[in-house]
Amino acid sequence: MFKSEALRVAQSHLVESQNVVSTAIADAPFIESIVDISTLVTTRLRAGNKVLFAGNGGSAADAQHMAGEFVSRLNYDRDPIAGLALTTDTSVLTAIGNDYGYEHVFARQVRGLGKEGDILIAISTSGQSANIIAAVTAAEVMGIHTVGFTGSAQTELGELCDIVLRAPSTKTPLIQQIHIVAAHAICELVELSLFPKKQSG
Repeated sequence: MFKSEALRVAQSHLVESQNVVSTAIADAPFIESIVDISTLVTTRLRAGNKVLFAGNGGSAADAQHMAGEFVSRLNYDRDPIAGLALTTDTSVLTAIGNDYGYEHVFARQVRGLGKEGDILIAISTSGQSANIIAAVTAAEVMGIHTVGFTGSAQTELGELCDIVLRAPSTKTPLIQQIHIVAAHAICELVELSLFPKKQSG
């Protein structure tokens, strides 16, 4: 590939990213879902519950990213927030995958680690991942609140979850970019609500 073509591809990617962010900014239901999710998370954390995160591939990385922001910090020092990614324990994942099938790797963890009043944030760009759908179904049976991160298409995940964050795109890379931007906004709102910044002076 000539450098001129590579530059065109790189610039095109940045323009697409800019456009989908602009679309998200103008999407009132999308912004409202960020606020609704942060409110639910804050309410349940204050009640002593926790947040579980699940996703596949890049969405697994997003699940771990959000859990990291909760347990460590986002913008400033404060107490840890109860967040747990269901994507990180290779012994558990491979045992469940081997013994029960990959579609059960999150649902079985939800059943073992979740409790009524907790929240499951289930991330799937397609909205159709079998193991994510199974996890949400298991959570609903247990009285666990369900939040779906997906794209703009109408999907099974969107139909099942209590609150749905729909990235305004059908392209996986763009959906993932919007998911992590929204995740940072949610983490910031939760952090500010639970641990208000002390005013200097």
